[in-house]
Amino acid sequence: MHLGKVMVVFGTRPEAIKMAPVIKELKKVDDIKTVVVVTAQHREMLDQVLHLFAIVPDYDLDLMKDKQDLFSISSGVLTGMKDILEREQPDLVLVHGDTSTTFIAALAAFYCKIPVGHVEAGLRTRNKYSPFPEEMNRSLTGRLAELHFAPTDLSRENLLAESIAAFKIWVTGNTVIDALVDTVHDDYTFGPQLAELNFAHRLLLVTTHRRENWGEKMRDIYKALLRLVDDFADVEIVFPVHLNPTVRDLATEMLGGRERIHLLEPLEYETFANLMNRSYLVMTDSGGMQEEAPSLGKPVLVLRDTTERPEAITAGTVKLVGTVEEQVYQAAARLLSDASEYDKMAWAVNPYGDGKAAVRIVKVIKEFLYVRIGVQL
Repeated sequence: MHLGKVMVVFGTRPEAIKMAPVIKELKKVDDIKTVVVVTAQHREMLDQVLHLFAIVPDYDLDLMKDKQDLFSISSGVLTGMKDILEREQPDLVLVHGDTSTTFIAALAAFYCKIPVGHVEAGLRTRNKYSPFPEEMNRSLTGRLAELHFAPTDLSRENLLAESIAAFKIWVTGNTVIDALVDTVHDDYTFGPQLAELNFAHRLLLVTTHRRENWGEKMRDIYKALLRLVDDFADVEIVFPVHLNPTVRDLATEMLGGRERIHLLEPLEYETFANLMNRSYLVMTDSGGMQEEAPSLGKPVLVLRDTTERPEAITAGTVKLVGTVEEQVYQAAARLLSDASEYDKMAWAVNPYGDGKAAVRIVKVIKEFLYVRIGVQL
């Protein structure tokens, strides 16, 4: 029996990581044809993950351009998706999270009257400019979606508060945990890119890239990092620097050439995930790392003023510390100085699932496709 065709669309490395387990599960179902579309709004970082998880896209829009902006990304996704949707005519378009690819691909599907499934649905800060543009991307995708795969009960409550019908929402856990289970190994061997790290020291894994942090906020974060290295002789900062020139130039200016601060090129996901597993503490303005690091027992300090993932704060695995130099410094210094405070965060229960989210999502998709072809369940 042919159940139908599911088109999976994504454009960035984090999306690819979180969609890989779903694609893997979909391809186990002989009765579903799976079509993978990448927009490649982040080319190099995306390709690493495609290779790791052996994903070969059926369509690649290859949108990444030098100094691209939201206008060029959005228009490129919309026009590119039109031709693909008209050619393939899928029964369901599956998107993930909160990128511009997510929202615009969902909008393109809506224009073609094709149902949308939204993986990692329902996260909210209630501030449309923080994170920007991700909060509105995610919220608007929620208005367009037919199937909502919420990672937690709180995400489900957010959707219900926006009048999404309860029968269209499933709490599945987060697929990033599925990906971590397949990727992190205690006996992992690091390559020459990390040869200068002293793993006998406490490693602080740092990432920054959010648009709302560009400028003085990011400068304040880096000042705090410099103080931490000066005050704790057994600390090394490991910072895979984002490819965006705005981030890269400032990081090089302020942190380059400093002892025990390692500015690295972006790491492949397998290396990055295993480095996270060997780190002492994570400091980030990323969304996904707020879910990944707690799964590995690593405390997370979120370098933002808001987060769409408050479950981890409630659980105690994450602290929202903002971007003010003194606040960032004090939060990290406390975890480096107070073992009981560190253990309290490291041993807190991760709220993001059990590594079986993709199985649950594909089960729902199968049921949805059965109904579409008129088979009684």
